[in-house]
Amino acid sequence: MGICSAIKANGQRCGGRAIDGSQWCWNHNPLHVEARRRNASKGGRRGGRGRPSAQLSRLQERLEDLADKVLAGEVERGVGAVAGQLLAGARACVRDGLAAREQEELISRLEEVEEALARRKDDRWGA
Repeated sequence: MGICSAIKANGQRCGGRAIDGSQWCWNHNPLHVEARRRNASKGGRRGGRGRPSAQLSRLQERLEDLADKVLAGEVERGVGAVAGQLLAGARACVRDGLAAREQEELISRLEEVEEALARRKDDRWGA
């Protein structure tokens, strides 16, 4: 395997390994522009307070706090039951949203693999 032929913004040559059959690494190969753009756009959606695991943890804390208050008599049982159901519903929404995002990401990655395999097959058979 050779070294990537790309010149970085600072004027230095990229030190990455070139992909088989290409003069560029994955990060500089023009065939991967769209995949790199998609991957980069995911960064902002995954960070910070939008993380499903953090949201689930906060909801769990609220449920535990609510349970403690009901058991201590600070919150009426009926009010606590309804609030618990609402918090459980919110938790289900976060969980379902996470599952949907994971499925969308897997579908996208599978499509990329299928496209790469099709290109490789076309290259191999001279199509």
